[in-house]
Amino acid sequence: MSTSAELVSAGISIRDRFIALNQIHALRQCAQAREARGDFAPARVGGGAGVQRREDIRGDFTCWLREPFYPAEQRLLEQLEQLRLELNREAYLGLFELESHYARYPPGAGYARHVDQIRQNAARKVSMVLYLNVDWAPDDGGALRLYESDARTLDVEPLGGRLVCFLTPGREHEVLAARRERLSISGWFRGRE
Repeated sequence: MSTSAELVSAGISIRDRFIALNQIHALRQCAQAREARGDFAPARVGGGAGVQRREDIRGDFTCWLREPFYPAEQRLLEQLEQLRLELNREAYLGLFELESHYARYPPGAGYARHVDQIRQNAARKVSMVLYLNVDWAPDDGGALRLYESDARTLDVEPLGGRLVCFLTPGREHEVLAARRERLSISGWFRGRE
């Protein structure tokens, strides 16, 4: 079943091997280069004047994907653009852009239960996360926990190359603490407000 068909029927799509191992390694190198340049910053919560670092809520470090892009990043963005076009063509979502960032979680860090929809702004339509972890084992933790409407949960392991997409509005989720560093590219396909 295609990503768009899964989103329409279940609100969630999980695609393993969205990217190959060599592309995972190339993107990990891009993240390391950006970190060496000082592009990563502690993630913060809140809005406006209330923005703050709260490691008890969110312990990751982020780096927004902005130009100039490394070749591996450009290739991934082209793949995600094809996905955006598929979602528009098959699910009529009216998506017009992607905003995305690297998210690096040190051991023990997580992100408490939350929704991705910013208050007073309905532009984020589809949340996505692409995992860049190599040789991840279930004991490593770090699962993405998605909350279902009937109080059930779905835990998704952060396996390298796995792409998770879900409809953003109202979808509560969290990142469980990992026992080793966890790396991903996360973001949102946006529509017009």
